[in-house]
Amino acid sequence: MPLCTIHLLSLTPTSPPAPLQTFLSALKSTSLTPLIISRVIRWIILPTHLSTSTLLAHNIHWDLLLILPSTSPLPSPLQSLIQHQWTLTAGIPSRLLENFHAKNAALLNPDPASVPPLSTQQPRLARSPQALELSPELQSWIEHFAAEGGKEGAGPVSMLNLLSFKPGMKASYLEYGAAFAESIGSKRGGDAKIVGTVVSVNGKEKGEEGEGLWDEVALAHYPSIKHFGDMLGSEDYQSVNQRCRVPALRDTFIICTSEVGIGDMEGKAKL
Repeated sequence: MPLCTIHLLSLTPTSPPAPLQTFLSALKSTSLTPLIISRVIRWIILPTHLSTSTLLAHNIHWDLLLILPSTSPLPSPLQSLIQHQWTLTAGIPSRLLENFHAKNAALLNPDPASVPPLSTQQPRLARSPQALELSPELQSWIEHFAAEGGKEGAGPVSMLNLLSFKPGMKASYLEYGAAFAESIGSKRGGDAKIVGTVVSVNGKEKGEEGEGLWDEVALAHYPSIKHFGDMLGSEDYQSVNQRCRVPALRDTFIICTSEVGIGDMEGKAKL
């Protein structure tokens, strides 16, 4: 199973160009060929006890998600532009990596006729999104981002999921994953485009206390942020979520990211 590296990056402030454009320009000058370059939009679910000191300490603002098909460290020209870094190594099945760029391009630029319609039913609301439910605050943000977020607000989003399972409960989560692929996610355009087994996090090998207790990572695609919200607020999704996913997890986090705006930023960086 090929090893890939997932980087969450907080960039060092620069003046002009902007930090992200400076980083993208420097990245283009390296030999790296990323699977994913995605702008971090916001947290959906915060971790409760695993990796909290590295992910949440000092209110770190994460700027970029970078996924590379190798385990080599980032070259020094990039390291000098990074203020904070969180790195995970995972084994990704070869079938997911085969023709990945072509498959990903098709997801990011779909035939409009292939995008599922949004539900017209009243969404089911919850007090908090922490159990991957649609809270009033999350619903309000989704509506605002969709209306005011430009191309990113109207375009596809990817949710970075990190998962730690309770002992003996992975089978329950696999039942949830199967339902996501077969119906509850797929009928809203959801697609788990990257799924992998965690090998190490920030140098902590699998099984070590702290950051080594994460088990799996996934990057789930949705045609838009509204399709993601539509799924969260649905009865069929929440039935499976509450029965299979929530009881299986020791800890988790989800971060919303967008690849859509990166192309424009690359152009501004004159790559």
